[in-house]
Amino acid sequence: MSRVGMRGRTLRAYGIAVVFLATAVLVGAMAGAADLNPLATAAALLDRVPLVHLPSGLSPLDRAVLFQIRLPRVVLAALVGGLLSLAGAGYQGVFRNPLVDSSLLGASAGAGLGATVAIVCLGGAAPEAVPVAAFVGSLAGVAVAYLAGAAGGPGTATLLLAGLAVSMFLTAVQTYVLQRSAQDIQQVYSWLLGSLSAATWHQTLEILPYAAVGIVIVLLHGRHLDVLSVGDEESRSLGMHPARIRLAVVAACALAAASAVAVSGLIGFVGIIVPHAVRRLAGTSYRLVLPLSLLFGAGFLVLADTLARTVVAPAELPIGVVTALIGSPAFIWILRTTRTVRT
Repeated sequence: MSRVGMRGRTLRAYGIAVVFLATAVLVGAMAGAADLNPLATAAALLDRVPLVHLPSGLSPLDRAVLFQIRLPRVVLAALVGGLLSLAGAGYQGVFRNPLVDSSLLGASAGAGLGATVAIVCLGGAAPEAVPVAAFVGSLAGVAVAYLAGAAGGPGTATLLLAGLAVSMFLTAVQTYVLQRSAQDIQQVYSWLLGSLSAATWHQTLEILPYAAVGIVIVLLHGRHLDVLSVGDEESRSLGMHPARIRLAVVAACALAAASAVAVSGLIGFVGIIVPHAVRRLAGTSYRLVLPLSLLFGAGFLVLADTLARTVVAPAELPIGVVTALIGSPAFIWILRTTRTVRT
């Protein structure tokens, strides 16, 4: 493909991503028990953009619903979806394996154990302690997996196997803790299935610094992941240090994933399905895959959360159920079409 053709494909991909995210935010802001006018909602949102002043016509009650209830949840869903997708794409670049995400490197299992211990052991303090415990547990799980993999020798395969072993161990410990406190099982499983029902602006601001650090580091390593994709020996011949790059990206992805699961619980398939879809749209270069995964993942989870809170209203589905119902058939379709193209 010519340079002009590649530039056109890149611009088209970014345009689709921005439109998709903006549409998802607008749908998420409008959907709910209170019926908000679409044009008025869009005007109220644009009115918050610097240097833009648009009268919306929303009543004070509707504005409170939009900016104090719905928008915090939409923004948090976008942030969580973007972080999970970016972390998944980063892990896939490190391991050169499109089936890898944070669940295979101890992040999800560590977060699950941390949240379970907080719920079972801290009682009334659990609502405030669960996000912190999940965040610390997620980072600890990845750290143990990385150290175990490094001790086992160089190579991504060793690190991935160490991550699987650590995940299985942490899950076993979590099961033991649950068996010792059966009365907390429902609360723990509600967290494990993922939810954004308690989203607030405060939660978003709490994880924003960690999320920002993770996002910036991963995005800055897009070119390095492209070079790593050809192999460690070739990377060294170009003056790079594969082990250092791998450590930096794994640490940044762990920070991003830990920030997400701390406020949302465990949400599957986002880190696998979104980067796959992005590669089909924009190609395999991680300089494009990473930022586009961030944008598409944000929009995807906003729409998934909108379904979770509206499809069985006034009740809510766990968001992890929605992402699995959407992600499973989509993933099978992608694998099928990819195989067809290659053959």
